[in-house]
Amino acid sequence: MTMPHPYLELKLSLGLFQKTPEALSEAEHMRLLAVARKQETIERHLLASAEAASVVVPQATLGTRLDEIRQRYTSGQDLAAELQRIGLDEAELARAVERDLLVEALLDKVASAVAPVNAVDAEIYYHLHPKAFQRPEARRLRHILITFDNAHERALAEAQLETLRDTLERDTATQFGAAARRHSHCPSAMEGGQLGIVKRQQLYPELDVLAFALAERELSTVVESPIGLHVLRCDEILPNGTPPFAEIRKQIIDRLTEQRRAGAQRDWIRSLLAKSREHASARQS
Repeated sequence: MTMPHPYLELKLSLGLFQKTPEALSEAEHMRLLAVARKQETIERHLLASAEAASVVVPQATLGTRLDEIRQRYTSGQDLAAELQRIGLDEAELARAVERDLLVEALLDKVASAVAPVNAVDAEIYYHLHPKAFQRPEARRLRHILITFDNAHERALAEAQLETLRDTLERDTATQFGAAARRHSHCPSAMEGGQLGIVKRQQLYPELDVLAFALAERELSTVVESPIGLHVLRCDEILPNGTPPFAEIRKQIIDRLTEQRRAGAQRDWIRSLLAKSREHASARQS
């Protein structure tokens, strides 16, 4: 069985399994070989295409990518040792990376030829796929956290939070934020205790239950989690539903643009492979 290029083998091993090739199981290695064979076949057809003739990788771009690779190692000796282990030298590495960059540039050239997505395209997609943009209920939350190491400290923390809760019960977000900056042991204290927009099951279960029972501007009772005692404040309830088009227009345009680019690349690759099969069949007949 033909082995893939050492650079491709290493790249796929790290990308697919987050392991070096020698650490792969037999099943993982077989999977890597199958992917490598397919990728090498596709890249060979891409680089032999008419479109590839006009694609050039600037030396500055190649140098930048090689520098990025070197920065993954603590020293030049470590990189040299890794290259020796996989059977490459720096010149061969540069050629392999340049091939990668040629493929990337070629695919980008094909993708860049697609028609741009405009706001009308995006709005049509928005109305035809409303479920794709539905958001679950969420809350904009703040909290004050006090940690403790023993039963005595827990009692003091609970008393402190109960007192704070009584004084802040009819507070504004600004007042709660000021109290969080003074008393909270959470890093969010620097931001006035803000936890941001939180969806269900993103908090500890003990906090989640209380958070999603709060009304806007309401404070929770003192509640314990694995990291300490808290008082939560709900700044805003964001109900489930579909956001207005204007709010997510750019997101839709970006999504559709990526879909068009990927579709153009897939279609082009399929056409190259189909032509190759036709030529092979013609030679055999």
